[in-house]
Amino acid sequence: MHVKTGDLVMLIAGKERGMKGKVLKVLPRENRVIVEGRNLIKRHTKPNSLIGREGGIIEREAPIHASNVLLYSEKLQGPVRTQKRYVGAEGALFLTWAEANASYATPPSRIRKVRFCAKSGEKFD
Repeated sequence: MHVKTGDLVMLIAGKERGMKGKVLKVLPRENRVIVEGRNLIKRHTKPNSLIGREGGIIEREAPIHASNVLLYSEKLQGPVRTQKRYVGAEGALFLTWAEANASYATPPSRIRKVRFCAKSGEKFD
């Protein structure tokens, strides 16, 4: 998934296109995300005294397909596409996986994968 829980995203399709929100939950098997305050549905519930639930109309967020959201960049003030880059032990070097393997005679102990925006040079992890 290109988004994680807690990311600020912008919706790029649907009835709420252009709106921003925070990712509350990621559902990788369904390839969907739940965004705070977006794609609200109304759920009619019956009262249940056994579990202490009152009846009524409950409004909650429904899942949105992951392809309809993009990470929001504070630097560019808009949605951005990201790619995976690998950071070496020093933490400042952005490489593709092939470059990371070729540039080190002995690979560093820790190569991490980060989300990287090529347009702004921003790192999201």
